[in-house]
Amino acid sequence: MKEYVIALDQGTSSSRAVIFNREGVPCAIRQMEFTQHFPRPGWVEHDPMEIWSSESAVMTEVVASLGLRGDDIAAIGITNQRETTVVWDAVTGKPVCNAIVWQDRRTSEYCDSLKDAGLTETIRRKTGLLIDAYFSATKVRWILENVPGAREKADKGQLRFGTVDSWLVWNITGGRAHITDVTNASRTMLFNIHTLRWDEELLRLFDIPSSMLPQVKSSSEIYGYTTLLGDTVPVAGIAGDQQSALFGQMCIDAGSVKNTYGTGCFLLMNTGDKPITSENRLLTTVAWKIGDKVNYALEGSIFVGGSVMQWLRDGLGLFRSTSEVEALVSTVPDNGGVYFVPALTGLGAPYWDQYAKGSITGITRGTSAAHIIRAALEGIAFQTMDIVEAMEKDAGIRLGELKVDGGASRNNILMQFQADILGAEVIRPEITETTALGAAYLAGLATGFWKDMEQIRSQWKAERRFSPSASPEDVAKAKNGWKEAIERTLTKA
Repeated sequence: MKEYVIALDQGTSSSRAVIFNREGVPCAIRQMEFTQHFPRPGWVEHDPMEIWSSESAVMTEVVASLGLRGDDIAAIGITNQRETTVVWDAVTGKPVCNAIVWQDRRTSEYCDSLKDAGLTETIRRKTGLLIDAYFSATKVRWILENVPGAREKADKGQLRFGTVDSWLVWNITGGRAHITDVTNASRTMLFNIHTLRWDEELLRLFDIPSSMLPQVKSSSEIYGYTTLLGDTVPVAGIAGDQQSALFGQMCIDAGSVKNTYGTGCFLLMNTGDKPITSENRLLTTVAWKIGDKVNYALEGSIFVGGSVMQWLRDGLGLFRSTSEVEALVSTVPDNGGVYFVPALTGLGAPYWDQYAKGSITGITRGTSAAHIIRAALEGIAFQTMDIVEAMEKDAGIRLGELKVDGGASRNNILMQFQADILGAEVIRPEITETTALGAAYLAGLATGFWKDMEQIRSQWKAERRFSPSASPEDVAKAKNGWKEAIERTLTKA
């Protein structure tokens, strides 16, 4: 009897592999950080070969750590940083350049030209997305226009494009499968979320040959097999990291909401089998497809979440380890009037100001490092509040509870402040590996490892609930201070 499922969790800063048992409990985890490349201001790149080598290494290590073999593994699920763009040679399997990461802003001016050409509504109607350098389409076009020989090879059908899931599957199957799932496809700005097909008009607009594109599959099915673990193991579940976390949190009913506090923050609401067009500058995206059933979601993307704490640590040296943050912040009773808008790579939803720069306001002689660190933490919560308010307007419902996950969700001060500022209960699950767990669940469902959705729903348990406790006056004062800080940060009217 195969008793385990592996989730490959390929994130923005590290590659991870997690082994889950039938109860959905993580039994072993291996993680490896990889290099972040910043060749120019606003540019962010990864080496695709390092992504693959680190992910394959942790997969092998995590199996060995439990003394397992391939025939102990029922399936492999994949979850990944979305929008990050890899283009490789179909014959050699080698990338033509570094991957362009979702945070990269090099195509901002081109995006402005698309908006000026009046294409905003056409693209939003087809893809559910707003025009932004965040998404994959403009990154692919940039590679074809700027990497020597890329355009010629693409026109001859010799190049392949994929988000990171496609790159992993290509390598893990030895180049036998060039596929993606609907969740990742829906983040490219090339995919029609209504027809669930690549859109010919958009391919012409961005001048991207269809021969480059992966075949689009559901989120839970067998895509291919790998022999890298010694025995043949099916690769059977894929979802972009935020959709995977939504599934791992068991937000499977319409109206349920989760927020992941990772490098960025991503708040998703399951909207059921109908896509809701946002009137408040949120994104409409595919949540997952299982069998013939498609679920959609509203999403608010925050570009800088936990990475602001990395910047305070590595850039300013305000502390040595993120484990110190909670103790440091607890030395001050409040933010001392300091507000930190962490627009270090522009502002995402609901502002979509790609030229905004980070700002810290309200500094006085009495401001300490602890005040600035606290203001940075609160900035994460305030950005989440902005998205919740937009989401409530779009969906026509009042948020009652927010399920949370990701590294920064372990910070109790942040979670309590989040509950206070939202006026809603914040719920942290017992198993916080929800992104990896979602991919494991999708793979396990496809292979019969788990019987059905109800079986896995019964495994979700809360670890702690944070209830609002701040006074209405304090909440109102905090919100007003944040709104003033945002107005000073935005570059456009």
